[in-house]
Amino acid sequence: MIARLSRRRSAVAAALLAATALGGLALWPGHPAAQDPGTRPIAAESRPLVALPGFADLVARVRPAVVTITTTARIDAAETASPFPPDSPQDRMFRRFFGSGPGPESRRVRGLGSGFLIDAEGHVVTNDHVVGEASSVTVTLDDGRDFAARVVGRDPRTDIALLKIEADGPLPHLALGDSDRARPGDWAVAVGNPFGLGGTVTAGIISARGRDIGAGPYDDFLQVDAPINRGNSGGPLIALDGSVIGVNTAIVSPTGGSVGIGFAIPSDMVRSVVAQLKEHGHVARGFLGVLTQPVTPAIAEAMGLGEARGALVAEVERGSPADRAGLRAGDVVTKVGAQEIDSPRALARAIGALRPGASAPVTIRRDGEARTLAVTLAELHDDRAEARAVAPDARGRIGLALAPLGGQARRTLDLPPGTRGALVAEVRPGSPAEEAGLRPGDVIQQVGGKPVDDAEQAAHALREALKPGSAVALRILREGRHAFVAVEMPRQG
Repeated sequence: MIARLSRRRSAVAAALLAATALGGLALWPGHPAAQDPGTRPIAAESRPLVALPGFADLVARVRPAVVTITTTARIDAAETASPFPPDSPQDRMFRRFFGSGPGPESRRVRGLGSGFLIDAEGHVVTNDHVVGEASSVTVTLDDGRDFAARVVGRDPRTDIALLKIEADGPLPHLALGDSDRARPGDWAVAVGNPFGLGGTVTAGIISARGRDIGAGPYDDFLQVDAPINRGNSGGPLIALDGSVIGVNTAIVSPTGGSVGIGFAIPSDMVRSVVAQLKEHGHVARGFLGVLTQPVTPAIAEAMGLGEARGALVAEVERGSPADRAGLRAGDVVTKVGAQEIDSPRALARAIGALRPGASAPVTIRRDGEARTLAVTLAELHDDRAEARAVAPDARGRIGLALAPLGGQARRTLDLPPGTRGALVAEVRPGSPAEEAGLRPGDVIQQVGGKPVDDAEQAAHALREALKPGSAVALRILREGRHAFVAVEMPRQG
């Protein structure tokens, strides 16, 4: 009996505590305030105070045009050979999970992804990495019908591919919208095939625009927090008007699953690429022929640029459109036509958007003055890297030993015949030179925009240029590539 009373008292106490925690005060039914309609809980209202947006009608409209893509590819056994010593624990683990070793010369690999129809004739947009080098591609519609698909064209640089299926009649399809109007905070819906589950819908907002995630020179992703997982690749990112504003393509995740950071290729880029794939089967891009690097604050100060923006030309390919137009190392590209250039990535995108053979005025800063050069672009081929970014490792502040470019040094560094400059033989730890990113083996070829032929000239130019609180830009040759670094001298306190 005592135990039962104790339990009843505990239950009453728990109920009172819960009511106190939730409402701040517990009232028994007979209390006068409990009869006052003004004190009734909000949950008792017959309708919600705020109507949250629903996506059911939107999803019903767009889902029939979203497809599942299944691919099959053959991988040679050599491609999955164990990289570890034979019969080592790592080798056995590798063989257990990847099945390499004795057996068939090749194996079939199956892949899954997403895509969406863009016209009634059966053209399907997806990611290039979804179809890859697949030997067969199958498209499954939302109604369950399967179709063998033909790859019309691929563009690895933007990770976009175009497929074609043949159906008996017109197919449901989606329209490409205007991604340029998408703003951070706007609602977006992702539809796709995560983990092979089939048509799945997730919702979130546009988190940011213009993201560069290091996937390629044309990165300009929309960042979204709608959950995107493996298998969502190639699926559409939908605006509330039902148009496609992006193609879901990548995530950032420490676990491999969604943590709310996903990326979609903007529809404005997709539209341009798909048009060329449909017409030509490939994308033709303009080629300028420069190796560029960012303008850091230290380099901007050393070159007297006023602000850290633009694309600094580190190297010009001989015989390229840039070479013929008169561009040279040390120029800073600030415009292509009317488009402002604030980084190497912006230059790559501006040039890549132009067709081969197009003429474009390129505005540069040289010796403190603005100049405009007329450039006729060539075509970018796969063996070229347009507007590649160089990491200058320039952090600013000198403590280095210079040496002549003797025969042994030339052979060791494999320098081209006729290379002139000063060899960096030693860099003192903690010195301005080390902080600038200089390291033994670098060849200094210019100091403050002026060529130096040997170590003596370089040392003299450095002594003249570097005063307390000043900075100077050095053009160096490192491992066959040119780059600029800025050395800053600390101010005297």
